[in-house]
Amino acid sequence: MSNTPYSLAGKRVWVAGHRGMVGAALVRRLAVENCEVLTAPRDSVDLTRQDAVERWMAASKPHAVFVAAAVVGGIHANDSRPVEFLTNNLQIETNIIATAHATNVEKLLFLGSSCIYPRMATQPINEDELLSGPLEPTNQWYAVAKIAGVKMCQAYRREHGRDFISCMPTNLYGSGDNFDLVSSHVLPALIVKAHRAQVAGDKSMTLWGTGKPRRELLYVDDCADACVFLMKNYSGDGMINIGWGDDVTIAELATTVAEVVGFTGQFIYDTSKPDGTPRKLLDTTRINAMGWRPKIGLKAGVDMAYRWFLDNVR
Repeated sequence: MSNTPYSLAGKRVWVAGHRGMVGAALVRRLAVENCEVLTAPRDSVDLTRQDAVERWMAASKPHAVFVAAAVVGGIHANDSRPVEFLTNNLQIETNIIATAHATNVEKLLFLGSSCIYPRMATQPINEDELLSGPLEPTNQWYAVAKIAGVKMCQAYRREHGRDFISCMPTNLYGSGDNFDLVSSHVLPALIVKAHRAQVAGDKSMTLWGTGKPRRELLYVDDCADACVFLMKNYSGDGMINIGWGDDVTIAELATTVAEVVGFTGQFIYDTSKPDGTPRKLLDTTRINAMGWRPKIGLKAGVDMAYRWFLDNVR
């Protein structure tokens, strides 16, 4: 690991996936970094096409790249669209990382996901748990693609000396989230369900599974801040976890959402639906030791996410 800081000042910085939740947060965060933020509109650059990525990067000449572009979704989306989650994500990351090498990009940060860790990983999960056991079956396609991206960054670093790094965010939520009940993650789904139940005056709302799995949640702007921090302060072969180092049960999370939304009814647990991974708590010792910690607590973050939902989705 190198402690040599990387300055973003005066650099052209490409946020791949700027329309997504993480990418949009990165654009907001980079606004104070005295750099030129580059974005590649989806209608003009198809990131799954190598030739399109090569043409755009050759013309735009970014100095630094954040790879936040990905096909993402919750349990149902992952389980029902395995080809898309595996193939499209492999294409996107391969095209960007390979072209970053070919165009001499100075530094690249690849965003993985905590789902790349084994289903029954030791808790809290440190970075060395990668590939130590079987994956969670419901999101294995996405996980395999993300693991490939991590290994690709390590390979280019080892063979070509490229300063390509990877980070593993925990479960993210916030402004710009996906609030579609069929394809969303757990927190936005809970917000939609609680909102609809509250508006309808329902006495109950249904939750998937038993409510017992534990989840760690990080507001997306905290994640973006950590990514910029790592881009500026970290250079190493090993990936770095990003999270709180603390978690709650789905039932506890639903209670927090209900308090924010104003829903006062009961929860009904549909145990015919899958729970997913029992627990995913990240060990954040490495990034904490470097001097970074999140700032936005769960209750405040859920309130901000709900306000964004009311203003932009409802």
